Amino acid sequence: MGNPINTTGATLKSSIIHQNIPCTLVTGFLGSGKTTLINQLIADKSTDERWALLINEFGRIGIDAALVSSSQDSDSAQNNIAIREVSGGCICCTSQLPLQIAISRLLSDHHPQRLLIEPTGLAHPRELIRQLSAPHWQTALKMQAVITVLNALQWQREKYRAHEGFQAHIRDADVLVINRYAQLSTDDKQALQDWVAELNAQITIIWAESDDQTTINDISTSNDYSAVLSTQLTKPSQTISQQRTVNIAQPKKSVISLQPLSHSLSNKSLFNPSTNDNNIQADKDIELPYRYHEIQQDIVVAGWRLPADYILNADKLQDWLLTLPNWQRIKGVLHTSNGWLQINFTPDSLSTKTVSVQADSRLEIILQTSTGQEDAIEVKLDWEAYDHELMALIL
Repeated sequence: MGNPINTTGATLKSSIIHQNIPCTLVTGFLGSGKTTLINQLIADKSTDERWALLINEFGRIGIDAALVSSSQDSDSAQNNIAIREVSGGCICCTSQLPLQIAISRLLSDHHPQRLLIEPTGLAHPRELIRQLSAPHWQTALKMQAVITVLNALQWQREKYRAHEGFQAHIRDADVLVINRYAQLSTDDKQALQDWVAELNAQITIIWAESDDQTTINDISTSNDYSAVLSTQLTKPSQTISQQRTVNIAQPKKSVISLQPLSHSLSNKSLFNPSTNDNNIQADKDIELPYRYHEIQQDIVVAGWRLPADYILNADKLQDWLLTLPNWQRIKGVLHTSNGWLQINFTPDSLSTKTVSVQADSRLEIILQTSTGQEDAIEVKLDWEAYDHELMALIL
């Protein structure tokens, strides 16, 4: 684990307090396209510029870093991007210490010229802004414009437009990047802009590059998107400069189950001994195959890790995933009959991509409750049955 961390912050701050590193928050609701936007920013950066990326994952199995790193084409690009993950809950709701340690280590160990922070889609942007406006970060970090990503197909559905968490990302952004708008009519696009203006009249809207090569407000999205997006990295944040603070309600207590699994190739069976619900195992101590599930903020999150030599039937795996109840997000890096695949599913987009060999297979799903009643949905989900179904896909 290395040298112990001084939780008082004195040692950490002394090494980074004068660095004044440009820092950009990239926010957005679940499935909005934050990782895609970050990959776009990374693709457009100078190859000799050192960047650092802090990713906060709501679940306990780190996957997003693999989704980012696998999108980089060259070793030189990867060598100039340091990635660190903070998993197991929203950094806005949990103790500030994991956030402070992660940022401090990135700055002190890698000396980046720019820092990007991607909070989970269930984050409270205003609370994170408040944390990063604290005095001990004001000289270490030079906060730039807060960039929020909005999926226009999600916006078309009332359950998203009316969701407080969905709206919160727009309220506390300097820049809004709208993607997946090709199917919207001219009237729909205007209605979307009006809806955004009601939440945040000061926000700058950028329409992401679209497959239909649409021109909006006389700006060619295909030609100018990258350049316009990159300029946001050097614009100061009006939102953060105001240092707005609100009282954020504490999240409901999580219900957590951590399960080491044993696999029998002869009958595809699983054995799930009980473990202490509060015993969050270190990554290196997890015995594979492994599954966990938990409930946070009326969202059910579950994840599996499998040994690298477990090869899953690719076609049957996708069919099985799409039958899971009320799923909101599915992502993973998995060894399949089609090779190692990165999967990234939202209700309106199914993406798969070949990636390099990984140390193990990782899969994570987010299921949204329809009623908000934790006990009700927990009864409906038969995790042992899902274990058996997943393991039955092993060749």
